[in-house]
Amino acid sequence: MRIFDPHIHMTSRTTDDYEAMADAGVTALVEPAFWLGQPRTNVGSFVDYFASLVGWEPFRAAQFGIAHHCTIALNPKEANDTGLAKDVLEVLPRYLAKDRVVAVGEVGYDSMTPAEDEVFAAQIALALEHELPLMVHTPHRDKLEGTKRSLDLLREQGFPPEMTIIDHNNELTVELLADTGVWMAFSIYPDTKVDEHRMVSILQQYGTERMLVNSAADWGRSDPLKVKKTADAMLAAGFDQADVDTVVWDNPVAVYGQSGRLELDGGPADPNALFEGSSIKRGGS
Repeated sequence: MRIFDPHIHMTSRTTDDYEAMADAGVTALVEPAFWLGQPRTNVGSFVDYFASLVGWEPFRAAQFGIAHHCTIALNPKEANDTGLAKDVLEVLPRYLAKDRVVAVGEVGYDSMTPAEDEVFAAQIALALEHELPLMVHTPHRDKLEGTKRSLDLLREQGFPPEMTIIDHNNELTVELLADTGVWMAFSIYPDTKVDEHRMVSILQQYGTERMLVNSAADWGRSDPLKVKKTADAMLAAGFDQADVDTVVWDNPVAVYGQSGRLELDGGPADPNALFEGSSIKRGGS
């Protein structure tokens, strides 16, 4: 089974996670730009982080035969630092033009402030300008209201639903989104958000069209194998392999393929390769 994890924060994971993912059948992923656990204090921190998403992480993933892609944006949580946000928005176009940048994201809401409105709108405009899909983060608090507000802003700016990924959904938001034409993504977590068994119930009710599942796998307690575990739960519940392939491969390829930047071919990289003089190897000869 080929697996495409369409939202996973590998910056916060180890090479052991890459190895386990490869063993589980993960051959492609998308890493969205997100916050780093504490507020960044200057635009240079963002520049270095974005550079790692288009440089070091693709190199690291390739050592395990995984095709790494990313999305670039100023995340909602840091949009409220208005001075810094202005500087970050100015550098984003430099990275949105890079190979393997397959969407603008994560954008959206955290606390639904006026500053978040402004930054969200600016990044919708960037996605339109660069003809890229848009990954929308729904807030952890008041998720349903944040999802409604996101849809309203997207409609106001004329962003195409077929290029929109609304992420971190649950049973309440999927009911709202089912007939909108957007892609609906679900983060599968051990303790929070949606687990694989709830996800199977959602798929049984709403079908597999425009559905994405991801592991997110950030700094907190999470599991980078949750897409594989969801696939296994689908099979155990009676879904056939074609349905599973739709969710864990075909759908992410379809939505991110609209960027024209997916690179899914090729096996593991040369184990002796270096990235700017560095290797993931430690010790030995």
